[in-house]
Amino acid sequence: MLRPSERAPGLLLGDRVDLPEEVQIGGNVVVHGDTLVHEDVRLGDGCVIGRPPALGPRSSAVGAPPGRAVLGFGVSVGAGTVILAGARIGAGCVVGDQAHIRERSAIAADTIVGRGVSVENDVRVGERVRLQTGAYITAWSVVEDDVFVAPSVTLTNDQTMGRRRPGEELRGAVLRRACRVGGGSVLLPGVEVGEEAFVAAGAVVTRNVPARALVMGVPARVVREVADEELLR
Repeated sequence: MLRPSERAPGLLLGDRVDLPEEVQIGGNVVVHGDTLVHEDVRLGDGCVIGRPPALGPRSSAVGAPPGRAVLGFGVSVGAGTVILAGARIGAGCVVGDQAHIRERSAIAADTIVGRGVSVENDVRVGERVRLQTGAYITAWSVVEDDVFVAPSVTLTNDQTMGRRRPGEELRGAVLRRACRVGGGSVLLPGVEVGEEAFVAAGAVVTRNVPARALVMGVPARVVREVADEELLR
């Protein structure tokens, strides 16, 4: 149950929520029950933290309780952002306005989640990742440390587009350490982009990209190797 709090204008708190004094709270924030918020967190106007997932009657998503939402030390949450129960946001992360992070997804320390980014359920995101404005990170994807995902990138996970056979699992993309994915690219289900690889803007990635390969086009093809001076030190 949500109850009004005098801590900030329009603040609603669920059961077993303890907000440290150092937390900065905007107007009309909602923090659902069992959410864990660490010190120095900033909650922007109208954000919703720890909301239970709402699944449709035909949804194939896991229906078990997702656990508590956790915001690590120094996390900043933008205005209008929704972070569901079971999501874990690491220390020092910045989550931009109107982002959406679903249940059981984990985002490691010092990552930036840009405005309007959607991180679906059961995603793993590493440290120092940059998910830029409007990126869509589909369920069951893995994004390793130091990856750059440009605006409007789309990761997909269902080759059948909703007509899977019983027991057939969804497969998100795997983005290996320090790879870069250019604006507007589309990655098909289950593809792997190798370490330090570069996907050019607008590419459609239909097969695995080798480590350090630069790919472009529709479908994406290897053009050259990423030069030594471009590698992350």
